[in-house]
Amino acid sequence: MAAVSALVLATSLVTTGGNASAQAEDPPRDACSSSSADLRYLVIFAPGTSEPAATAEIAAACGVLAVYYPEIAVAVANSTDTSFSDRLGPDRAFSAERELRGRQGSGKAGEAVTVDPAEVDGADRAAEQWDMTMIGADRARRVTQGSRDVLVGVLDSGVDPNHPDLTGALDPAASAGCLTGKADTSPEAWEPTTFPHGTHVAGTIAAADDGRGTSGVAPGVRIASVKVVDDDGYIFPEYAVCGLMWATANGMKVTNNSYFVDPWLMTCDRGSEHVVYESIRRAVDNATQHGVLTVAAATNEGADLADPSGRTADDPVTSGRRTLDDSCGVLPAGLRGVVAVSAVGRTELKASYSSYGLGVVDVAAPGGETKPKAYDPSGGKQEEDSCVLSTVPGGYDSLCGTSMAAPHVTGVAALLASEHPDATPQTLTKMLTEQAEPLPCPADYDLDGTGAQDAYCTGYEPYNGFYGHGLVDATAAVSEN
Repeated sequence: MAAVSALVLATSLVTTGGNASAQAEDPPRDACSSSSADLRYLVIFAPGTSEPAATAEIAAACGVLAVYYPEIAVAVANSTDTSFSDRLGPDRAFSAERELRGRQGSGKAGEAVTVDPAEVDGADRAAEQWDMTMIGADRARRVTQGSRDVLVGVLDSGVDPNHPDLTGALDPAASAGCLTGKADTSPEAWEPTTFPHGTHVAGTIAAADDGRGTSGVAPGVRIASVKVVDDDGYIFPEYAVCGLMWATANGMKVTNNSYFVDPWLMTCDRGSEHVVYESIRRAVDNATQHGVLTVAAATNEGADLADPSGRTADDPVTSGRRTLDDSCGVLPAGLRGVVAVSAVGRTELKASYSSYGLGVVDVAAPGGETKPKAYDPSGGKQEEDSCVLSTVPGGYDSLCGTSMAAPHVTGVAALLASEHPDATPQTLTKMLTEQAEPLPCPADYDLDGTGAQDAYCTGYEPYNGFYGHGLVDATAAVSEN
């Protein structure tokens, strides 16, 4: 993933321009087709395009505007016409629904998975939170637990509002669901329905430090549930754009993004993929410009994100095999201004699944390990608590992944924002990286004892592809400078 630099907004987008678009007439009724399913599209416009102009141009292409974000000139539209994207240009309109419709419907859509708080076991589980000890969060909480003035966005699968460890931190008024590309503030839109993932992430950030259950890195801050994961497990680009725009509009200081934007692991800044890449880039840049720090997981594919080359595996659902080049990157982790997080296990060794990459990964944090030898170099049996324990609807569970690593960093960023309320995202990032504990490249990264290295770490101790600037440090974040 060499494509980590923010690109200058394209000035050569094929568009009729603000004035000409506003004058466009709707096509005759018989010129538009309804032969396709009603699909949702992400559409990009030239910066500065007004909403009336965007509405007119979408209508002229046989579509209907659902929501327009004028700050970034990105729209979400619906159309039943198979030629909608062709009329606008394939480098301006893209439908993830169309790409993935062969896979949709496999999830377990249903009612909210929240549970009566009386059913949650109140036993103290702090002794099992090795991850908090590793980054000094248990010690940091004795100094400060963070400020209620700091609002953190959990862009994920929804947060259980009834979990006793989270009720004090969750701000329902700042929560929203984004599964249409347009923010919906009704509780049913942002509560979890299928996956415990978002509740787990939220607990790592801000679970109450009350002697019951687990405790988060920054239990004194507020969190907002911003639902961007649908019941099939997908994060369509319009979901992510909506989530980032909602976080910016509501003054969130940090957002946690434990996901990559579908339909590809690595999205390239070319062809129809340009629509996805550019939309997410604009949303992230807008967030940064308005004081929101974006923290993202580096993904669990064990890939070198600094070297996006070769051909992807054959996937008939998403346009077959694709050739990667240096314009390709994981979204949002691969974008400039985003703090990308890799995962380590209990021995502070890069987790076997964690993606990495020099110039991409900024810091590392506990995510747990899934390979016994990687967890215990002597080859001993992997302990059950080698993953990260946190909140889930109905109680607690241990999960492994860079998804679990990222919220540790988000929590530390929230502590820094609490201590330095005027800090910009750039300043927070600098403090995160400067305070991190440097970790050297391992001399041997043969996790399965075959004699072959499972990944190659490049760089030197203060900055390398496995750990970035090092292991995030919560104690340093609250210490006097």
